[in-house]
Amino acid sequence: MTKKFNFVDLDKSKLPKTKGKRIDGFRFYDIEGKNYPSVTTVLGILKKEGLQKWRDSIGEKVAQWEMGRASRRGKATHTLVEQYIKNETPSIRDVLPLGLFKLLKPYIDQIDNIHLLEAIMFSHKLTIAGQVDCVAEYNGKLSVIDFKTANKERQESWIENYFLQCTAYAVMYEEIFSTPIEQIVIMLASEDGTSQIFVKERKDYEKDLVKAIDGFYKYYQELNKDKIKQD
Repeated sequence: MTKKFNFVDLDKSKLPKTKGKRIDGFRFYDIEGKNYPSVTTVLGILKKEGLQKWRDSIGEKVAQWEMGRASRRGKATHTLVEQYIKNETPSIRDVLPLGLFKLLKPYIDQIDNIHLLEAIMFSHKLTIAGQVDCVAEYNGKLSVIDFKTANKERQESWIENYFLQCTAYAVMYEEIFSTPIEQIVIMLASEDGTSQIFVKERKDYEKDLVKAIDGFYKYYQELNKDKIKQD
């Protein structure tokens, strides 16, 4: 039986009307005339060294292919999740994303009272922006919810970036709508047939998020000091 999700009426005019753009190989959003880096761009710096080691170990051509495959897998699965929540007919017939969606569905069915779905937000305080997967109640508590896919089951220590990412969205939401979000939820489906859910508290990751943002700006300013200024 298909669940009918309730949507909360928010003042969406508070959200920015912008699309991401590439500057010096990084993704930014134009927020009121200022270029704010995307959350994923900021956090990508943290795993830059590990990613390069992985590229070197398997070769650049194979690495590019695998990253493209993972990106397509994730986008297709996100599309299915969004269509399900909106009660729309699935537009994707590929076996892999359909299978991953089915792994996520029991978790998704515990979501209700949707505030935002695939929405761009920002924070002047953090000077970053990004597109959140979902803001909704999970088991009755307002949460930032992110849907992830992977090749295999993940250890929690491998995915701290996910928690930092959702913490950033929680800060953005509170800044825009004056409503705090304390809970962050990661729903993860893997090609090995496993599904995982991680429920965390935003407060446990705020300090590390600020450190990551500071680290990105220092790194970027070394590349080009005149492109971006931190307030």
